[in-house]
Amino acid sequence: MESELVLHNGGCHCKKVRWKVQAPTSVVAWKCNCSDCSITTYTFGTHTAKHTFCKVCGITSFYTPRSNPDGIAVTLACLDPGTLSHVEIRHAD
Repeated sequence: MESELVLHNGGCHCKKVRWKVQAPTSVVAWKCNCSDCSITTYTFGTHTAKHTFCKVCGITSFYTPRSNPDGIAVTLACLDPGTLSHVEIRHAD
């Protein structure tokens, strides 16, 4: 599904980390069952993925994915409301 690009704002829950990202209004979000969402920069395995956490609230609002180390993935729940028109949720183990 093609979608226009817009500027999305987001950040961690305590608002110490804020960012902007240009992305479509229609996105695919992955919901996982991992246990890495509570610590500063977390890596494992090949150490290619970099899960970056806020030192204050512990939220990972964005990260460098192992599947695309030149890209950035943002956490859906950390996007400010109002700029997405559609979200498809897929599940990962």
